[in-house]
Amino acid sequence: MNQRPILFTKHLLDAMFLLGILMTASIPAAFSLAGRCIKAFRVYYLPLTVLYMASGVLCLMIIRQLQHMFDTVLADDAFVDANTVSLKKMARYSFLISLLSAMRLPFSPTPATVFIIIVFFIAGLFSIVLSQVFAKAVQYKKENDLTI
Repeated sequence: MNQRPILFTKHLLDAMFLLGILMTASIPAAFSLAGRCIKAFRVYYLPLTVLYMASGVLCLMIIRQLQHMFDTVLADDAFVDANTVSLKKMARYSFLISLLSAMRLPFSPTPATVFIIIVFFIAGLFSIVLSQVFAKAVQYKKENDLTI
C-alpha cells in the first residue's frame, strides 16, 4: 500500500497539534487585543476566553486521538479495539465542543457559531457510527485470526 498519503496526513496532524497548542495558548492575549475593536471581547472577555480555550483543548484532544489511530495504520494494524475507543472519545469531544459553542451564543451570536455547533454535532454522530463499524470490523478480524 502507498504510505505517502498516510505519512503526509500524519505529519499534517502533527503540525496541527503543535499549531493548536500555540493558538489555544494565545487566546487570552488575542482576545485582549480583539477587545480594543470588538465590544463583545471586551465585555465578555472572561467567559469567551474560557469557552474558546476549552474548545481548543478539546480540539487538541481530537487531534491526539487521530494521531493514535494513525500510529496503528502505520503499524499495519488499524482494526484494533484502541481505535474503537479513540472514535468514541472523539465523539464525546465533538459533542462537548458543540455544547461549548452553544454556550457562546448569548455572548456573540454569529452564523459561524451556529455552523460550528452543527459541524461538531454531526462529527460526533459520525464518530459514533464509525466506532460501531470499527468495533464490528475488529470482531470480524479476531474471528478471522482464530480461523485456521
